[in-house]
Amino acid sequence: MLPALPHAPIRSSTISTVIEYLALGVGAFAGALAVRRDQRYHYDWIGVLGLGMISGVGGGVTRDIILQQGVPLSFDHPSYLTCALGGASLALFFGSVVGARVQRFIFFIDALSLGLFAVAGATRAQDAGLAFLPCLLLGITTAVGGGALRDVFSGRTPAVFERGEPYALAATAAAATYLTAERLGLSPETSSTLGSAMGFLLRLLSNFFAWRTPSMRLNRKG
Repeated sequence: MLPALPHAPIRSSTISTVIEYLALGVGAFAGALAVRRDQRYHYDWIGVLGLGMISGVGGGVTRDIILQQGVPLSFDHPSYLTCALGGASLALFFGSVVGARVQRFIFFIDALSLGLFAVAGATRAQDAGLAFLPCLLLGITTAVGGGALRDVFSGRTPAVFERGEPYALAATAAAATYLTAERLGLSPETSSTLGSAMGFLLRLLSNFFAWRTPSMRLNRKG
């Protein structure tokens, strides 16, 4: 049996508490805003708040359920849920006045949080005694799972699986960089910094150069 994990926030000593909670709130805000702008369905306030919160904390909850190491952190530390609820509430009441500056801010925090949460997820899996590949997969899950769950609950294919921005690839690079640095004997602080920076940099570059993943659809002949 795997040892029980300590119920502590999913950050290393190098990650600011402000950034961590800001990322949760922004993730929930962006998720709720996407729901409000959905042209297929007419969500009520429960739908906006619920799907927004799922966007913010869904990846971490999914990871903790897979690890089966006690209550998910978001429920053991209610401040996580409060932060996500706050972000979703802002989108509910002020989503109609979101302008270009707010959108740029959301993108910046999203890019920063991608690497941070990929590293945090891989770290928590590592603490559970898992091998490299499971740690890598749970790092990716932590980073992209919230948006994927929101899409599933919204009745669509998760955007992370479709042609578009290499979001999951950036999360993969972040978690892989962290785990590799750890294997090479670098300190946890250095490894976390390198992994987080890799995810952040790739997210910025993919947006700046408009990188897109290719479609794997097979064309029918005849």
